[in-house]
Amino acid sequence: IFLLLGAIIMLMPFVWMLSTSLKPPDEVLSWPPQFIPKHVTIENFVTVFKTAPFVRFFFNSVAMASVSTVSILLTSMLAGYVFGKFTFPGRGFLFLLILATAMVPFETYMIPLYLSMVKLKFVNKFIGLVAPYLIMSYGIFFMRQNVISSIPDEVIDASRIDGASELTIFIKVILPMLHGPAGALAIFSFMQTWAAFIWPLIITSDRKLWTMELGLGMFQYRFTVDLGPINAGSMLSILPVLIVFLILRRNIVQGITLTGLKG
Repeated sequence: IFLLLGAIIMLMPFVWMLSTSLKPPDEVLSWPPQFIPKHVTIENFVTVFKTAPFVRFFFNSVAMASVSTVSILLTSMLAGYVFGKFTFPGRGFLFLLILATAMVPFETYMIPLYLSMVKLKFVNKFIGLVAPYLIMSYGIFFMRQNVISSIPDEVIDASRIDGASELTIFIKVILPMLHGPAGALAIFSFMQTWAAFIWPLIITSDRKLWTMELGLGMFQYRFTVDLGPINAGSMLSILPVLIVFLILRRNIVQGITLTGLKG
């Protein structure tokens, strides 16, 4: 009962957002508020595409989040494997240094980061937009602590005795055991990149590179907010995240229920 009540409370904002996106302007601010619109309309969605090139914004966000997610998964699994299964001088210090970067708020280093992008001539370019999201320190920590360290050394040693190279071990032994955790990390990284607002706002001035989050800001005016279209745009914005979750949710369950070893 408590879990059901919690789920209802968490779903209420999404239900209200969907309801508002289907309301005509005179019902958006009506009192008392109604969850079910009296006159359902898709005019708000039409306004979204008429006001701004949201198709381009959508694909910009998809490209940015997809490239970031793939890069984070690759770097996190590789770094997690190295920190979890290799011994070398300074390993503990380097790992603590990586963890320390996760504690630094983005706002404290976004200006130096922007100046670096200016020197590299990455301003108003896709590479500059996605650059800060190619590596995630939390992903390295997640893979090292919760996944890589749980794989017995005997499995890796047996592969080395059979003559497998380190790259072969990583691809054929380590990666098959990481489906569940990789799915969880993929959802987390995709959501984080998709919701990015401050960095795309700083690094891009060309609307051709704007993301969905920046596009939604076009419906916020100086003294008013056009609630109907902005909720319609928000509904379109959360769809990719829901799709990614639905695709990868089985991997998350497998990562929780299985030990990660296959007989």
